[in-house]
Amino acid sequence: MSEPRVNPNCRLEDQGISGLGNVHYNLVEPALIDAALQRGEGKLGLGGTFLVSTGAHTGRSPKDKFVVRTPSVEDSIWWENNKPMAPEAFDVLYADMLAHMKGKDYFVQDLFGGADPALRLDVRVVTELAWHNLFIRHLLRRPEAAELATFVPEFTIINCPSFKADPAKHGCRSETVIALNFDKKLILIGGTAYAGENKKSVFTLLNYILPEKGVMPMHCSANHAIGNPDDSAIFFGLSGTGKTTLSADPSRTLIGDDEHGWSDHGIFNFEGGCYAKTINLSAEAEPEIYATCSKFGTVIENMVYDPETLVLDFEDNSITDNMRCAYPLDQISNASADSLGGMPKNVIMLTCDAYGVLPPIARLTPAQAMYHFLSGFTSKTPGTEVGVVEPTPTFSTCFGAPFMPRRPEVYGKLLQEKINATGAHCWLVNTGWTGGAFGTGKRMPIKATRALLTAALDGSLNDVQFRKDPNFGFEVPVSVPGVDDKLLDPRQTWADGSAYDAQASKLVGMFSDNFAQYADKIDDDVKAAAIG
Repeated sequence: MSEPRVNPNCRLEDQGISGLGNVHYNLVEPALIDAALQRGEGKLGLGGTFLVSTGAHTGRSPKDKFVVRTPSVEDSIWWENNKPMAPEAFDVLYADMLAHMKGKDYFVQDLFGGADPALRLDVRVVTELAWHNLFIRHLLRRPEAAELATFVPEFTIINCPSFKADPAKHGCRSETVIALNFDKKLILIGGTAYAGENKKSVFTLLNYILPEKGVMPMHCSANHAIGNPDDSAIFFGLSGTGKTTLSADPSRTLIGDDEHGWSDHGIFNFEGGCYAKTINLSAEAEPEIYATCSKFGTVIENMVYDPETLVLDFEDNSITDNMRCAYPLDQISNASADSLGGMPKNVIMLTCDAYGVLPPIARLTPAQAMYHFLSGFTSKTPGTEVGVVEPTPTFSTCFGAPFMPRRPEVYGKLLQEKINATGAHCWLVNTGWTGGAFGTGKRMPIKATRALLTAALDGSLNDVQFRKDPNFGFEVPVSVPGVDDKLLDPRQTWADGSAYDAQASKLVGMFSDNFAQYADKIDDDVKAAAIG
């Protein structure tokens, strides 16, 4: 007899959620696809993929995300970055959402957030859409049947896209709402079908919980040398900077593409899958990710496809630039079986510089690494958030401000401690523009980026000649085999050197102005490293 796929003592009714229609617990992929098809939620694609549209919301809605302001979290939440919601408003929101759910069918997945059994979070995800259940089953970690028989959630997420919030009643901004209540261990999502809200809600939870355990939560991808988990590397960066693409290197073992923790034992993936951007994806440049777009169970989100042949169009961004595919890690041939790695030997900070000022790679001192980590400079790329239609320069502290419930200094101090304890090499990598700013220059060649990263990871980059950058003070290689020397000096790639100088001065000023907020909260060596 097979193990039950739900704890009989922990159904939704035991959590005070009653009066629903049929509740489907922990369905596996074929059953979820079948349910989604029967409900008209999408279409079966080539290879058994599932093609969906998320409607009006094709990216996250950070302005509609709230944290319930209770005494237990009052002094630990970074309120300047997290919108508060009154407990009373949340209670009304919850009651109204439950009333809306009455009599309707729902899907439940009981999952783990975190590959380290000692640090993982047990999460129950309740979704109105069957394909959302498929998505989160890919993105989080799936318990064994025996584990499901005793599973008790620490946090529960309820996602109901058809529910529309009322700002006057619910203390929110619009009909869309993402509300986190740490006291009630509950997250409510309404008014958006964008699947990324599910996974980023779990990430936000772990970003709050893990620092108290001495664990550094990170918005990063990670990999390690084949056969050597102790030779690991982490890649910080916001969406669109190349975290997924650059970590999915066939010559290394992929640990994960987006969210990880760094404990005293090493690094571990929070997730069990990947959520990759597919715009301009090619079989030549990114064969592993490209191949997932025709594998069974992969969720293909907001992509244009031929209505007759179902062939995907990777260049048509008429729906959104933020077209994506979601798939389990085991669809990547070089993925780690346990999603664990040792202490990182290399820490890479990815930035997409729309100004065309930063070099393709620079070596950072630990103090410079902290400066750039707290700065979190990049350019938001089109589609990742509602309203972003062209690259927009931004400073997102810790390379993930939208997901950081605590103050940046908490994460900065943790990272500083980890780097100092391990002696990891730190690098800043620009995957943005070269030869000019956005609109004039062109994107950094991915072949050059890969060559530079390979040299950094195998240690050979430390042996080349470096020069000191006059604008930021970090070290930049002068010549690297396989890379055009001119590319390593951004000023030389511009037609007008004086125009580059003006642009560089502007960017330095932006860094300085942004970093002023941390002046009285950081160590003197980081202050000294601010600008070279």
